Amino acid sequence: MLYIFDMGNVLIDIDFKRVLGVWSNLSGAPLAHLIERFKMGEVFEQHERGEISDEQFAEQLCHEMGIALSFEQFSAGWQSIFIGLRPDAIAVMKSLREQGHRVVVLSNTNRLHLEHWPTHYPEIEQNADAIYLSQELGMRKPEPAIFQHVLDKEGFKAQETVFFDDVAENVNAASALGIQAILVVDSQTLPRHFSGNQIT
Repeated sequence: MLYIFDMGNVLIDIDFKRVLGVWSNLSGAPLAHLIERFKMGEVFEQHERGEISDEQFAEQLCHEMGIALSFEQFSAGWQSIFIGLRPDAIAVMKSLREQGHRVVVLSNTNRLHLEHWPTHYPEIEQNADAIYLSQELGMRKPEPAIFQHVLDKEGFKAQETVFFDDVAENVNAASALGIQAILVVDSQTLPRHFSGNQIT
Protein backbone atom coordinates (compact mmCIF):
# COMPACT_ATOMS: atom_id res chain seq x y z
CA MET A 1 0.00 0.00 0.00
CA LEU A 2 0.96 3.62 -0.54
CA TYR A 3 0.35 5.96 2.39
CA ILE A 4 0.39 9.70 1.71
CA PHE A 5 0.62 12.16 4.59
CA ASP A 6 0.06 15.90 4.54
CA MET A 7 2.45 17.82 6.79
CA GLY A 8 0.76 20.74 8.58
CA ASN A 9 -1.62 19.62 11.35
CA VAL A 10 -0.97 16.01 10.37
CA LEU A 11 2.74 15.49 11.12
CA ILE A 12 3.45 18.92 12.63
CA ASP A 13 1.13 21.12 14.67
CA ILE A 14 0.80 24.55 13.04
CA ASP A 15 -1.17 27.70 13.89
CA PHE A 16 -1.54 30.71 11.60
CA LYS A 17 -2.64 32.86 14.54
CA ARG A 18 0.93 32.63 15.87
CA VAL A 19 2.11 34.15 12.58
CA LEU A 20 -0.41 36.97 12.79
CA GLY A 21 0.54 37.60 16.43
CA VAL A 22 4.19 38.16 15.51
CA TRP A 23 3.25 40.41 12.59
CA SER A 24 0.91 42.36 14.86
CA ASN A 25 3.70 42.95 17.40
CA LEU A 26 6.22 43.95 14.73
CA SER A 27 3.90 46.22 12.72
CA GLY A 28 1.84 47.71 15.54
CA ALA A 29 -1.35 46.71 13.71
CA PRO A 30 -4.14 45.27 15.91
CA LEU A 31 -4.32 41.48 15.79
CA ALA A 32 -8.05 41.64 15.05
CA HIS A 33 -7.26 43.78 11.99
CA LEU A 34 -4.81 41.17 10.65
CA ILE A 35 -7.15 38.26 11.34
CA GLU A 36 -9.85 40.06 9.37
CA ARG A 37 -7.60 40.80 6.38
CA PHE A 38 -5.43 37.69 6.17
CA LYS A 39 -6.67 35.17 3.64
CA MET A 40 -5.22 32.27 1.70
CA GLY A 41 -6.13 33.70 -1.68
CA GLU A 42 -4.53 33.86 -5.11
CA VAL A 43 -1.19 35.22 -3.87
CA PHE A 44 -0.96 32.40 -1.33
CA GLU A 45 -1.66 29.79 -4.02
CA GLN A 46 0.81 31.34 -6.48
CA HIS A 47 3.53 31.18 -3.83
CA GLU A 48 2.82 27.54 -3.04
CA ARG A 49 3.13 26.71 -6.77
CA GLY A 50 6.43 28.56 -6.99
CA GLU A 51 5.01 31.13 -9.42
CA ILE A 52 6.18 34.14 -7.37
CA SER A 53 9.25 34.69 -5.20
CA ASP A 54 9.32 34.82 -1.42
CA GLU A 55 9.93 38.57 -1.60
CA GLN A 56 6.97 39.12 -3.94
CA PHE A 57 4.79 37.02 -1.68
CA ALA A 58 5.81 39.01 1.40
CA GLU A 59 5.25 42.34 -0.36
CA GLN A 60 1.83 41.42 -1.72
CA LEU A 61 0.60 39.84 1.50
CA CYS A 62 1.70 42.87 3.53
CA HIS A 63 -0.10 45.08 1.01
CA GLU A 64 -3.30 43.02 1.38
CA MET A 65 -3.12 43.30 5.16
CA GLY A 66 -2.18 46.99 5.12
CA ILE A 67 1.03 46.60 7.15
CA ALA A 68 4.68 47.50 6.64
CA LEU A 69 7.26 44.83 7.46
CA SER A 70 10.79 44.20 6.29
CA PHE A 71 11.33 40.85 4.58
CA GLU A 72 13.24 39.69 7.67
CA GLN A 73 10.31 40.63 9.93
CA PHE A 74 7.84 38.95 7.59
CA SER A 75 9.95 35.78 7.57
CA ALA A 76 10.27 35.74 11.36
CA GLY A 77 6.50 35.73 11.65
CA TRP A 78 6.04 33.22 8.86
CA GLN A 79 8.29 30.65 10.55
CA SER A 80 6.45 30.99 13.86
CA ILE A 81 3.61 28.92 12.38
CA PHE A 82 5.31 25.72 13.57
CA ILE A 83 4.40 24.50 17.07
CA GLY A 84 5.92 21.03 17.25
CA LEU A 85 6.11 17.53 15.86
CA ARG A 86 3.33 15.00 16.41
CA PRO A 87 5.29 11.97 17.71
CA ASP A 88 2.32 9.60 17.37
CA ALA A 89 2.12 10.41 13.65
CA ILE A 90 5.84 9.79 13.18
CA ALA A 91 5.44 6.47 14.99
CA VAL A 92 2.70 5.48 12.54
CA MET A 93 4.93 6.34 9.57
CA LYS A 94 7.78 4.31 11.02
CA SER A 95 5.55 1.30 11.68
CA LEU A 96 4.11 1.38 8.17
CA ARG A 97 7.56 1.41 6.59
CA GLU A 98 8.76 -1.40 8.83
CA GLN A 99 5.87 -3.50 7.56
CA GLY A 100 6.85 -2.90 3.94
CA HIS A 101 4.46 -0.14 2.93
CA ARG A 102 5.47 2.92 0.94
CA VAL A 103 5.21 6.13 2.98
CA VAL A 104 5.39 9.59 1.39
CA VAL A 105 4.63 13.19 2.31
CA LEU A 106 2.58 15.52 0.06
CA SER A 107 2.51 19.12 1.26
CA ASN A 108 1.44 22.51 0.00
CA THR A 109 4.48 24.48 1.11
CA ASN A 110 6.98 27.15 0.11
CA ARG A 111 10.70 27.97 0.13
CA LEU A 112 10.49 29.96 3.36
CA HIS A 113 9.14 26.96 5.24
CA LEU A 114 11.65 24.68 3.50
CA GLU A 115 14.36 26.64 5.27
CA HIS A 116 12.79 25.73 8.59
CA TRP A 117 11.08 22.36 9.02
CA PRO A 118 13.75 20.00 7.60
CA THR A 119 16.24 21.35 10.13
CA HIS A 120 13.88 21.52 13.10
CA TYR A 121 11.93 18.33 12.37
CA PRO A 122 14.36 15.87 10.70
CA GLU A 123 12.16 12.97 11.82
CA ILE A 124 9.84 13.65 8.89
CA GLU A 125 12.46 13.00 6.21
CA GLN A 126 13.91 10.15 8.24
CA ASN A 127 10.58 8.31 8.21
CA ALA A 128 9.42 9.05 4.66
CA ASP A 129 10.37 7.26 1.44
CA ALA A 130 9.77 10.44 -0.58
CA ILE A 131 8.58 14.01 -0.06
CA TYR A 132 6.46 15.84 -2.64
CA LEU A 133 6.20 19.61 -2.24
CA SER A 134 3.85 21.90 -4.13
CA GLN A 135 6.39 24.62 -4.80
CA GLU A 136 8.78 22.15 -6.42
CA LEU A 137 6.03 20.54 -8.50
CA GLY A 138 4.33 23.73 -9.72
CA MET A 139 0.92 22.49 -8.56
CA ARG A 140 -0.90 22.23 -5.27
CA LYS A 141 -3.65 20.35 -3.50
CA PRO A 142 -6.58 20.07 -4.17
CA GLU A 143 -5.65 20.04 -7.88
CA PRO A 144 -6.18 16.47 -9.15
CA ALA A 145 -2.91 16.61 -11.12
CA ILE A 146 -0.75 16.67 -8.00
CA PHE A 147 -2.35 13.50 -6.64
CA GLN A 148 -1.98 11.80 -10.02
CA HIS A 149 1.66 12.87 -10.15
CA VAL A 150 2.37 11.12 -6.85
CA LEU A 151 0.52 7.97 -7.93
CA ASP A 152 2.43 7.87 -11.22
CA LYS A 153 5.81 8.48 -9.57
CA GLU A 154 5.17 5.87 -6.90
CA GLY A 155 3.65 3.30 -9.25
CA PHE A 156 0.47 2.74 -7.26
CA LYS A 157 -3.18 2.77 -8.26
CA ALA A 158 -5.61 5.06 -6.43
CA GLN A 159 -7.30 2.00 -4.92
CA GLU A 160 -3.97 0.98 -3.36
CA THR A 161 -3.49 4.36 -1.68
CA VAL A 162 -4.48 5.98 1.62
CA PHE A 163 -4.22 9.76 2.09
CA PHE A 164 -4.34 11.81 5.31
CA ASP A 165 -4.98 15.57 5.29
CA ASP A 166 -6.50 18.16 7.61
CA VAL A 167 -8.29 20.09 4.81
CA ALA A 168 -11.67 18.72 3.70
CA GLU A 169 -11.27 20.11 0.18
CA ASN A 170 -8.05 18.12 -0.28
CA VAL A 171 -9.62 14.97 1.15
CA ASN A 172 -12.60 15.30 -1.21
CA ALA A 173 -10.33 15.82 -4.22
CA ALA A 174 -8.34 12.68 -3.41
CA SER A 175 -11.53 10.69 -2.81
CA ALA A 176 -12.82 11.74 -6.23
CA LEU A 177 -9.81 9.98 -7.78
CA GLY A 178 -10.57 6.77 -5.90
CA ILE A 179 -8.02 7.26 -3.13
CA GLN A 180 -9.07 6.29 0.39
CA ALA A 181 -8.84 9.73 2.01
CA ILE A 182 -9.04 10.41 5.74
CA LEU A 183 -9.74 13.84 7.24
CA VAL A 184 -7.38 14.52 10.14
CA VAL A 185 -9.31 16.46 12.78
CA ASP A 186 -6.83 16.32 15.68
CA SER A 187 -3.57 14.76 16.85
CA GLN A 188 -5.32 11.48 17.68
CA THR A 189 -6.86 10.85 14.24
CA LEU A 190 -3.92 8.77 13.02
CA PRO A 191 -3.49 6.68 16.19
CA ARG A 192 -7.26 6.08 16.30
CA HIS A 193 -7.36 5.07 12.64
CA PHE A 194 -4.59 2.54 12.97
CA SER A 195 -5.72 1.16 16.31
CA GLY A 196 -8.97 0.20 14.60
CA ASN A 197 -7.26 -0.89 11.39
CA GLN A 198 -4.39 -3.26 11.97
CA ILE A 199 -1.36 -2.33 9.87
CA THR A 200 -0.75 -5.29 7.56
